[in-house]
Amino acid sequence: MAIAAGDAAGIGPEISLKAAIDPGVNCLCKPLIVCDPDVLARQAKSCGIAAEFQIVTSVAAADWSGGHVNVLTCPQPEAATVAFGTNHAASGRASLAFARKAIRAALAGAVAGVVAAPQNETSIALAGIPFDGHPSLVARETGTDPDDVHMMLCFGAMRIVHCTLHVSVRAALDMITRERVGRVIAATDRALRRLGILEPTIAVSGLNPHAGEGGLFGTEENDIIAPAVRGAAAGGIRVSGPFGADTMFHRRDVDAFVVMLHDQGHIAAKLMAPSASAALSIGSPILFASVAHGSAHDIAGKGLADPAAMIEAITQLAGAAAIAGLPVAE
Repeated sequence: MAIAAGDAAGIGPEISLKAAIDPGVNCLCKPLIVCDPDVLARQAKSCGIAAEFQIVTSVAAADWSGGHVNVLTCPQPEAATVAFGTNHAASGRASLAFARKAIRAALAGAVAGVVAAPQNETSIALAGIPFDGHPSLVARETGTDPDDVHMMLCFGAMRIVHCTLHVSVRAALDMITRERVGRVIAATDRALRRLGILEPTIAVSGLNPHAGEGGLFGTEENDIIAPAVRGAAAGGIRVSGPFGADTMFHRRDVDAFVVMLHDQGHIAAKLMAPSASAALSIGSPILFASVAHGSAHDIAGKGLADPAAMIEAITQLAGAAAIAGLPVAE
């Protein structure tokens, strides 16, 4: 399992290392960190993480027979000099380079999946690189239509999929169409089956308060969301809705929830599982997940970062890979 180390000035390399040496992770898969070795070594020293590295230039050269951490080298020398907790173009470029190299390894079949540590969008913007989240990056790197790759937040048995993500609310409203909602429902159904759920059930949220209250608080539910739900159900998907986003998550009779807006899903996830959610990018030809938290510049280099979300992401992908018959821990 490739671990893309994320923002060099944030906690990404730290949680990547902590996950790679975690005994539970090593029972599930063979972790391989994709990073500049100097970036990783600096974080290990600053955070007090004792780890011996084996630096490799190809996945085939990695060896898990010893107690070392395998590092697929991705040289980004400028990033190793960026001060912890600062925004810099070099660390933005490096974080995307790590992710791209890991994605290419997955496309080539050299790794079963990719788990990405957090990026820093300000640093990426300073590098002049358009970036609106991991799902879009995965779509571009795999040649997939960006409208077919979506984020699924996962923690425990909870799964939340978003129709819109890193755009303004004003822009999101224009993006919520009957076709888009239908495509997200279909992608969610396929992803759940890929995760081993044979007959998945899905609940869909409304957009407006109380899911529009029958048209009193908005008509998007009647005009867009409900027709999309009916169309998906007519195609054989076990889906229902729209439901009020403020009460829907209490349900325990569904396998996934589809929401319209970023905050409808993220607020729920971060309340129920602070710093412990995985974010799967569903709909692409590869298995890809990231953590559902940021680069935490305020604690970078201090050894305080909790790898729980990274471990959850690896656990989710290892399970999906095993169901798909991909070798992750031979």
